[in-house]
Amino acid sequence: MAGRRDKPHSSRGSRIALAIVIRVLLGCVIAFFFPHGLINPTASLQNRRFGNSNLQIGSVSCESSERSKMLKSEIVSLSEKKSKLKKQVRDLTEKLQLAEQGKDNAQKQVLVLGEQHKAGPFGTVKALRTNPTVVPDDSVNPRLAKILEKVVVQKEIIVALANSNVKEMLEVQFSSIKRVGIPNYLVVALDDHIEDLCKSNDVPVYKRDPDVGIDAVGRT
Repeated sequence: MAGRRDKPHSSRGSRIALAIVIRVLLGCVIAFFFPHGLINPTASLQNRRFGNSNLQIGSVSCESSERSKMLKSEIVSLSEKKSKLKKQVRDLTEKLQLAEQGKDNAQKQVLVLGEQHKAGPFGTVKALRTNPTVVPDDSVNPRLAKILEKVVVQKEIIVALANSNVKEMLEVQFSSIKRVGIPNYLVVALDDHIEDLCKSNDVPVYKRDPDVGIDAVGRT
């Protein structure tokens, strides 16, 4: 009876010893092939870093997309400004061309009219077809210059040349001009009767100085 009881105890002890040996061998194998253990902390750190890098890449991509949108909007605004500037340059070029054309026309008119002629005594200025601008000269006829200063309006004046033969017509003319209210009116009297008539009716009048040759032609 005692021998039967010892056999199961010995078999159970052998099993425990075998399990211990297997575990020790398994631990040695694991220690040999996995020196850092089954769970590698470096791998987890790498995984974390990789995840962080993925997040950073995602944020960078979002920022780059926003920047690209901003750059596109800036390019559109710059293109609009460029088109506006082109239009302004075109308008200025057209205005400059028109101004140059006007300048050319003015130069042509100056060439056609020629040089300005100075006023002089009667019979000394030759008539021209182009009707050039006459530069006034007070020293030629100071008495007439004083009259013109009072009568002329914007360098314009109405002149009537008359003698006693057209007295009635002259009266009708200066009466109508007075009624209308035209101030720049002058009568050039060819004799004393017309001069007296204009002075008595308060009409601006000018009678030239006596000249024997001209008076003789005027009488004929």
